[in-house]
Amino acid sequence: MTENGQTIRSLVRAAITLAAAAAVYEAAARSGYFAPALLPTLPIIAHTLFAMLADGSIIEHAAFTLYRVMFGFSLAVVVGLPLGILMARYRRIEHFCLPLVSALMPIPSFALVPLFMLWFGIGNLTTILIVFYAATFPMLFNTWSGVRSVNPIWLRAAGAMGADENSLFWKVIIPGASPFIITGMRQAFLRAWIAVVGAEMIAASDWGLGWVIFDAKEFLNTDIMLASLVVIGGIGFVFERVVFGSLERATVLRWGMTRTAKG
Repeated sequence: MTENGQTIRSLVRAAITLAAAAAVYEAAARSGYFAPALLPTLPIIAHTLFAMLADGSIIEHAAFTLYRVMFGFSLAVVVGLPLGILMARYRRIEHFCLPLVSALMPIPSFALVPLFMLWFGIGNLTTILIVFYAATFPMLFNTWSGVRSVNPIWLRAAGAMGADENSLFWKVIIPGASPFIITGMRQAFLRAWIAVVGAEMIAASDWGLGWVIFDAKEFLNTDIMLASLVVIGGIGFVFERVVFGSLERATVLRWGMTRTAKG
């Protein structure tokens, strides 16, 4: 099957899954077991979402949230990726950093929001740092695991064929660790979204999708809350399927480090 055919089939399967989930929600909303104010129907959510798109408010909030996510996520990649490689390649760096990583990684990023607010105040800086904290550890840990998992036979074979350290790194280690690195990016981006929404509920100042959800809760505007969640899910879906999917096809699949699922 061609790549375009696989993409179309993937989109069709995704559409069927989302349609089934929407049908279940709509059935629950119309069942009468829940108050309409708590579980609005899909047409009401759609009307609210289109109204927020029409006046541009949801776009502005999404732009602020996406800026914070991308800034913190980019910092996490810049720090976590090289540090993970260094930890895997040099024992002394691994022995120094691994205990610290193991101690800090279990701490929920949301638990640090009040502390970061005291240190850095309310606004973008605190939210970005929370995102950076949340996203760094999946990036670092997956990179470290991926580089360590590269088959030693590949390294010895490349060395026997005269590969220098630079060629060994770019042509053996990075391709061999690429499935872990891409997975680390995906997990880091997921953690970044979770962190930014939680941080915006407390530390953001009037802008961001997390703030919209928290503010709507105060006035029992469930339709606004759910419309904001649709936007969050939509952005996440696009990044997962388009951005990370394209990155995976350009690296992992192209290098033959994994295979696509059949059927």
